[in-house]
Amino acid sequence: MGKGHTPETAARDVETVLRLLEGRWKLELLFHLFGGQVQRYSDLERLVPGISQKMLAQQLRQLEADGLVTRTVYPQVPPKVDYRLTPWGQALCPALDAMLQWSAQRDALQGAQAADVQAAER
Repeated sequence: MGKGHTPETAARDVETVLRLLEGRWKLELLFHLFGGQVQRYSDLERLVPGISQKMLAQQLRQLEADGLVTRTVYPQVPPKVDYRLTPWGQALCPALDAMLQWSAQRDALQGAQAADVQAAER
């Protein structure tokens, strides 16, 4: 897997990754781009209701600066700009899917734990 981690370095590296994803809209934007989707700025604005133009531009700039998204500007009038994930950004998809699966296990595990407690009380 690459470099070995101590508990301290692992925690620090995970915190760094989580900071890349901080932002009210970043995860939703990433999910709209997963699977090789290419979205124009106006499409993303429509797909993410409630986001202001200023916030959309800011979140996309941060994702681009962090190497997760690439921005393509076409030399035409009116200007056309689209966004897609970089290979590194696309590689994030399985990690987020694993987090969703992990989260879904919570209810099942809590239900099993509650059943074990009830059985032990009998």
